[in-house]
Amino acid sequence: MLTQIESARQGILTPQMTAVAAAEEVTPEYVLQMVGEGKIVIPWNHNRKPSKIAGIGKGLRTKVNASIGTSSDIVDYAAEVRKAKIAEEAGADTLMELSVGGDLDRVRREVIAATNLPVGNVPLYQAFCEAAKKYGNPNKLDEEMLFDLIEQQCEDGMAFMAVHCGINLYTIERLRKQGYRYGGLVSKGGVSMVAWMLANNRENPLYEKFDRVCAILKKYDTVLSLGNGLRAGAIHDSSDRAQIQELLINCELAELGRDMGCQMLVEGPGHVPLDEIEGNIQLQKRMSGDAPYYMLGPIATDIAPGYDHISAAIGAAQSSRFGADLICYITPAEHLALPNEEDVRMGVKAAKVAAYIGDMNKYPEKGRRRDKEMSKARRDLNWEKQFELALFPEDARAIRASRTPEDENTCTMCGDFCASRGANKLFCNDLKGDKI
Repeated sequence: MLTQIESARQGILTPQMTAVAAAEEVTPEYVLQMVGEGKIVIPWNHNRKPSKIAGIGKGLRTKVNASIGTSSDIVDYAAEVRKAKIAEEAGADTLMELSVGGDLDRVRREVIAATNLPVGNVPLYQAFCEAAKKYGNPNKLDEEMLFDLIEQQCEDGMAFMAVHCGINLYTIERLRKQGYRYGGLVSKGGVSMVAWMLANNRENPLYEKFDRVCAILKKYDTVLSLGNGLRAGAIHDSSDRAQIQELLINCELAELGRDMGCQMLVEGPGHVPLDEIEGNIQLQKRMSGDAPYYMLGPIATDIAPGYDHISAAIGAAQSSRFGADLICYITPAEHLALPNEEDVRMGVKAAKVAAYIGDMNKYPEKGRRRDKEMSKARRDLNWEKQFELALFPEDARAIRASRTPEDENTCTMCGDFCASRGANKLFCNDLKGDKI
């Protein structure tokens, strides 16, 4: 069975490509071309056909991913299912199931069954959890067990998979020679793989046998998201040699994977100050041949625990503006606790606002039409039209309903002193053309 990229290269327009074109207001021919060139990916799986199709890449709306999952401290399968549904309701485009506690097969399968979204994961999490249970030591993980697990998870219906292929002995040496880091290493999968390599004095099998990784994912048309295990977890580590070395390798692997007929996505940082976001994205796009780029946040300051969803939204808006294609949300619980259901809702909505702001600037002609209509609706005190155009209509309705004004044409912010109403009396007769 052909993958999306193989189909595109043969000129075959798949139903998934057609769905992406319709959702994005671009032509099917454009999607066909970009998928064939590896500049758009469509998270998919031959074994599980998510009803919500998400195209990720060049010329498309910036997408938002929500991550959920159990921890070793909190294992509540029903809560994770509720989080998955909340993420979808709040507007997430994709979902990652990142559990490390409890029955990992169970939680993965229950989450997949509960959502219409494309679902991704990180196979190293379960691999090292299983090795620790079986051998009492995660560093005794057998590589055959790892590859078997990747296959099993694809069989379950993973639409995309973050696989840490870009960590190798050379990148670890870069980390050592630069004198470690202010923020250390923050990727669970990345740290586990580094520990395994050092304990066994062996190369990363995911890098060493990259063709085998691609062959498994290609079988299911699962998108291979090249994980960033050495991403910076502090803004003072951003763009250091270890991170850039892994990015360079991942960009090389993206090219190799595309040549093998596998859909490829490259993952980015992490924690990034605003002045480095544009350069990071330009570097990735240039080195990867415009492979879709998945930014984790990025968090723009390290000192806002409890409000990291805001810090990340600021970074995400910049990332979207400069060409990132997929944004991973950050919740208020980041760095503090396992996110609860309300954290998930807030995280998705903050990231959706950020992605929209970025797209307004990335695609100004198309991206600002809705804002113009909203401006006119506000001027005209057309509340129903404002709700219709709002990113989150029910939230807007609820706030207004909770503080109902005496005069329905105004709001309780200004009441009798409504600026729009007063200005309309002065100028509405003078409005012409598009401004009406």
